[in-house]
Amino acid sequence: MKLSRCYAPRALLELALNDSGKPMIRREIAQKQKISLEYFQHFITPLIAAGMVRTVRGPKGGVMLARRPDQIRLSEVIQLFEGSVAALPCVESPKVCARADSCVIRNTWCHVREAVSAVLDSVTLQDLVECHRTRQTPKEPAYYI
Repeated sequence: MKLSRCYAPRALLELALNDSGKPMIRREIAQKQKISLEYFQHFITPLIAAGMVRTVRGPKGGVMLARRPDQIRLSEVIQLFEGSVAALPCVESPKVCARADSCVIRNTWCHVREAVSAVLDSVTLQDLVECHRTRQTPKEPAYYI
């Protein structure tokens, strides 16, 4: 599992949580998400090229979401960095294995890929924002007599 599966969505989440409507400095995002700035630079560029993040130049510049959080699916982010979520090469390309057509193991991995893809496709950045905010809400202390 590549770290970008975790770090790229975390960086996007940080941008989505930014309610100010102003760009965020890359260093600030990296610090808040505990990602080294050097590593952050490696995956922010593809997010910009994919149109999920945009840059703003100038003294108050930085990066911000290029689309609304409800328009960015987790599947899109994972596809950008990982390609297919298939665990085995034969799941995507049956031609790599002579047994692919009759292999029950491949069939099982195809079902796994379909399930993972469906989950990732059903989750938007907005869903992650809402989940994050729910988990960050302080719970009321419970008093018992």
